[in-house]
Amino acid sequence: MTWRILTLSGLGCVALFLAAGGIWLYLLPPAPARGSAPAIARDESEATLAALKPPKRQRPLIAIVGINNMSETTDYLMPYGILARADIADVVTLATQPGPVTLFPALKVEPHATTAAFDAEHPDGADYVIVPAMSRDDDPVALQWIRTQAARGAIIVGVCVGAMVVANTGLLDGRQATTHWYSVRDLRKHSDIRYVADRRLVVDRGVATTTGITASMPMALTLIEAIADRNKAAAVARDVGLVEWDARHRSDAFQFTRPFALTAIGNTLAFWRRDEVGIELTSGIDEVSLALVADAWSRTYRSRALTFAATADARPSRNGLLIMPDKVAVDWPAREKPPPAVELPPAKALDATLQAIEARYGQHTADFVAMQLEYPR
Repeated sequence: MTWRILTLSGLGCVALFLAAGGIWLYLLPPAPARGSAPAIARDESEATLAALKPPKRQRPLIAIVGINNMSETTDYLMPYGILARADIADVVTLATQPGPVTLFPALKVEPHATTAAFDAEHPDGADYVIVPAMSRDDDPVALQWIRTQAARGAIIVGVCVGAMVVANTGLLDGRQATTHWYSVRDLRKHSDIRYVADRRLVVDRGVATTTGITASMPMALTLIEAIADRNKAAAVARDVGLVEWDARHRSDAFQFTRPFALTAIGNTLAFWRRDEVGIELTSGIDEVSLALVADAWSRTYRSRALTFAATADARPSRNGLLIMPDKVAVDWPAREKPPPAVELPPAKALDATLQAIEARYGQHTADFVAMQLEYPR
C-alpha cells in the first residue's frame, strides 16, 4: 500500500510538473517581432561620437579586462581584434590574475598583462576600458579596478552582460544603459539605472553599454569613428564585412520565445548526440572570426568548439594575441570539422557558421544561436 501511494504521488507530481511546463511554454511568445529597426537621427549619432572622443591621449590607450575564469569569448576578443586592426590606438588585453584567460564558451588566451602590471606601467590609467561579460559579475578585483580607472578619467564600456559588471561598480547609478536581452530584467533590478530599449549602444556621461554579444562589433567601429573619423571606420567595417554600425536596434526582435525554449530543451535532452567541432589553430588566424565561429558552435547545445594544432604551443593571432590550442592533433574527423569559416571576414564568418549549423542541426538551432548572440538574421 505504501509503495502504491508513493508511486501514485510521484506520477501525480510528474503530471503536475508537465502540465505547468506546458502552460509556461504556451504562454511564451510564438515568435520574436519582425521588421527593421528605424534609423538613428543624425544629431543622436553625433552626440554619441562626441561622448566617445578620447578623454586624454591623442593616440588612446584601450584596455580590455576580464577575469581568468570564464570571460565571454566574443566580448573579449572582438573589440581587441577590430580596434587593433584599425591601428588608431594602443590596445591591450588584461586579466585580474596571472595566467591565461579561459574564455566562455570556448578558447583560451594569454592576456598581455595583469591589471596590477598595467597600473604599474600606466599610473594615469587607460582612455577606455572595455568590460566583457564574466562568469562572476561581482568579482571584487575587477570591480575595484574598473572604479579606479573611471576615477582616472577612462571611459568605461560594458559589452553585453558586461553591463552587469559595470552596474555592480555603481558607475551606472543615475545613468541610462542597455544590456543583452536576456539580462534586461536583472539590469532593471538596479532601480537607479534607466534601461533604454531599441539602441545597440547607449552612452551616458563617460559610461557606455551595449546589447548582446555581436554588438561589440558596431561598438568597436563607433569607437574607431570617434577616435579617428568615419572614413577610417568605414575602411575597417569593409574589412570585417559590415555595412552599417550605428546604434539602430529592435529590442523586441530578441526575446525568450516558445521556439527558443523548445530548442534549448530538445537539444539539451539529446545528450547522446554531442559533437566536438574542431577548428585548426594557425599562426595569424583572425581572432575575431575565430571568436565568432567558436562562440556560435558552442551555443548550439549540441556541440562545442575546440581548437587543435600539431603542437601545444600558443599561436599568435592576426594582431599578436597568443591563443592556446585545446588539443594537440594534426587533423580532426571530417564529420566534426566545420567549413573553414575562420578564413572569411568576421561578419561573413558568422553568417557561414550559422548556415552550417542550420545544415547540420536545423533552422531552429541556427535561430537559437543567433538569438543568443543577438544577431539579426
